[in-house]
Amino acid sequence: MAFVLGCEKLSVEFPTKQVLAEVSLGVNDGDRIGIVGRNGDGKSTLLSALAGVLEPTGGRVLRKGGTTVGLLGQSDGLRDDDSVGRAIVGDAPEYEWAGSARIRDILDGLVSDIPWDAPVGTLSGGQRRRVDLARLLVGEWDVLALDEPTNHLDVRAITWLANHLKGRWRAGQGVLLVVTHDRWFLDEVCTGMWEVHDGRVEPFEGGFSAYILQRVERDRLAALAEQKRQNAVRRELAWLSRGARARSTKPKFHVKAAQALIADVPPLRNELELKRMAMARLGKQVVDLEFVTVRFPPRGEGAPAKTVLDGVEWIIGPGDRYGIVGDNGAGKTTLLKVIEGALAPTAGRVKIGKTVRFAVLSQHLDSLSQFGDDRVRQVIGRYSRRVMLDGKEQTPAQLLERLGFSKADLNEPVCDLSGGQKRRLALMLILLDEPNVLVLDEPGNDLDTDMLAAVEDLLDAWPGTLLLVTHDRYLMERVTDHQFALVNGKIVHLPGGVQDYLDMTAEPGAAQAGAGVKGAPAASKAARSATGAAAAGSQAAGDGAGGDGETKLSGGEIRALRKAMQSAERKMETLRGKIEATQQAMLSVDPTDFQALGAKQAEIDELQEKLEELEAEWLEAAEALGE
Repeated sequence: MAFVLGCEKLSVEFPTKQVLAEVSLGVNDGDRIGIVGRNGDGKSTLLSALAGVLEPTGGRVLRKGGTTVGLLGQSDGLRDDDSVGRAIVGDAPEYEWAGSARIRDILDGLVSDIPWDAPVGTLSGGQRRRVDLARLLVGEWDVLALDEPTNHLDVRAITWLANHLKGRWRAGQGVLLVVTHDRWFLDEVCTGMWEVHDGRVEPFEGGFSAYILQRVERDRLAALAEQKRQNAVRRELAWLSRGARARSTKPKFHVKAAQALIADVPPLRNELELKRMAMARLGKQVVDLEFVTVRFPPRGEGAPAKTVLDGVEWIIGPGDRYGIVGDNGAGKTTLLKVIEGALAPTAGRVKIGKTVRFAVLSQHLDSLSQFGDDRVRQVIGRYSRRVMLDGKEQTPAQLLERLGFSKADLNEPVCDLSGGQKRRLALMLILLDEPNVLVLDEPGNDLDTDMLAAVEDLLDAWPGTLLLVTHDRYLMERVTDHQFALVNGKIVHLPGGVQDYLDMTAEPGAAQAGAGVKGAPAASKAARSATGAAAAGSQAAGDGAGGDGETKLSGGEIRALRKAMQSAERKMETLRGKIEATQQAMLSVDPTDFQALGAKQAEIDELQEKLEELEAEWLEAAEALGE
């Protein structure tokens, strides 16, 4: 592979801290690298230095001649008086961008709901982020450097972005460097990982799952010095290796090795015990929604009223852990307000149990504004009570330690804390208030992967009803037991998790190709339709298989493969049970009866052979699905 980008003895030092110390790295054509590490350890600094926008203190950045680098920073450089269209495509003639299938796909995937002629200054923060991302992606770059690209994107937009990046370049071409805390996204698009810590950068092969496996082994060898960190990572590994994502990952590790590492790790949650404790605190009734409808009046003359919830029936019981997904603007926040009793429905009834005590962690952390310049030590000093977690009493100081606060952090004013520290402090204060129904709205924002794991560990031991709204697929399926989607005003159960929601809301490819950007000129829409039809024709002829020549599967083929995988999983579980039972039966056989022992062993060998055949079938289906 050809060298594209790198650095030699790169150092970056700020007045109060050295972030990077003599780092040497190389990036080759075709690399897809995810960058992880704790908040403040230098992930964004490394990305900016490699992109050429930050001058290093020492060392040098190396770049092959003619290499172009596109950087998505954490803040955008858009001009408020530009229109959305000008911000994205600049002064390019309409026929140039409207005639490009790639650009149309980017516009449809990111900004189809934003008026084309709207001034940038009138957009929300999330809309500006999507416009800036679209601006970057329409360009032609050898290297894409993305800093938190999934911020403000909903689940469908994140999935679209992952698919776009996987198909943007041909195999072995282009370079992707991405800083994100979205672990599903890292596993989906990355083939290598860099961990930034203590001024160094440590490379790992494979996506996030492989990184976790390798890091566990590294920490295990480090033994006692890293014991606390190792335990947290091993619990994370337990989730990874017990789910379908781990079985379908393709690093150089065998699933059996992972299973051996987690053999002594207890289940993430004792669901029966948590239910029992929740019942004791909540009684039998928590919240019942009976034919709840919420309509908002029309925004303008002649505009229709907007129905956000339409005859919703939903029972939320003690100890239930529910995740809620849906597009931006679908009404998730409205649903939470109705559940809390903060918003009266237009029709229907909301029954809230008498013992229910709500606590809400909002996206904007409004609860911390009251503390102003107070130091963290002063804030937690107002709480003398202890809380029960994992069957043990926890003091406020112990909770802070579990959430990654050091002794030095205790002297920091609340207003000077980083975004991730504020979110962790707000969560701790909520738990100290001892609610029995916890509502979390994007709790993973601003948290690095280690702190996400710590928060997940804390929530695993929390005995109460949990409602979670997040676009982080990994966090959603890790922390909750059941997932629901808000679609067209209805609550829909998702037995297969977030993937069920994506399958349910997926649009046919032809419809996507014909979809236009809201407010775009009619001529450009017609051009898009015509070129979309041409693209469909070439795809039918075999040219539309996506940059690297892979054939796209139809919806029916995907469903059939998933069904085959589920069937194989059930059969494998049955065979494992039979093997274990036969092995137990061997223990009761007379040790001198070689014929009986041989028969049992032959039976085990036959079952093991069938199990290996099913594993091969499962892996073939997973490979076909690209998982």
